[in-house]
Amino acid sequence: MNAHVPDCLIEGYEPLIDGLTLPDVDDRHVVAAAIKGQAESIITFNLKDFPSEALDPLGLSAIHPDEFLCDMFELDSSACVKAAQQQRRALKKPPMTSDDFLACLQKQRLPSFVSKLRNFSMML
Repeated sequence: MNAHVPDCLIEGYEPLIDGLTLPDVDDRHVVAAAIKGQAESIITFNLKDFPSEALDPLGLSAIHPDEFLCDMFELDSSACVKAAQQQRRALKKPPMTSDDFLACLQKQRLPSFVSKLRNFSMML
């Protein structure tokens, strides 16, 4: 299973930063935190700055959020639908219909996940 470990929850990753090489040096802290947190994957829209050549030797991979959410949906669709229900209902300013919520996710570059959720739109 892929795990996302935000660097804000990980301590002691800073000494690892200088030993890492990435296209964008400002992304090294993300990889350092992933290593320290024993993550398998980094979930990011910014795949180009986390190339497999840099991550593979570290036992990490970079995954687009749409792919990650689809993987999670395949593992437990009911949990994903429930999470989407809770998220949509928590949106109060402005409140969103199910269609508005799906359109919002579509705009956030999650088309495959939206297509999976669309089958459950009456439940959202």
